[in-house]
Amino acid sequence: MATVRVGLDLATNVFQAHGVDEHGAVTFKKQLKRAQVSAFFAQLPAAVVGMEDWGGAHHWARSLR
Repeated sequence: MATVRVGLDLATNVFQAHGVDEHGAVTFKKQLKRAQVSAFFAQLPAAVVGMEDWGGAHHWARSLR
């Protein structure tokens, strides 16, 4: 099953990512260091990403787009 939605919990150093498929089944739960985030998302198929409203959220939204 392909991941269609990803929740991303932003933090200073360690981020949490949680992916689900179209049925809501978990496809992954991943702890990522700041330097790993862009590379991890680059390997995923296109998906809707939801993240908290935080000072760095605009940066990450532009980066992941």
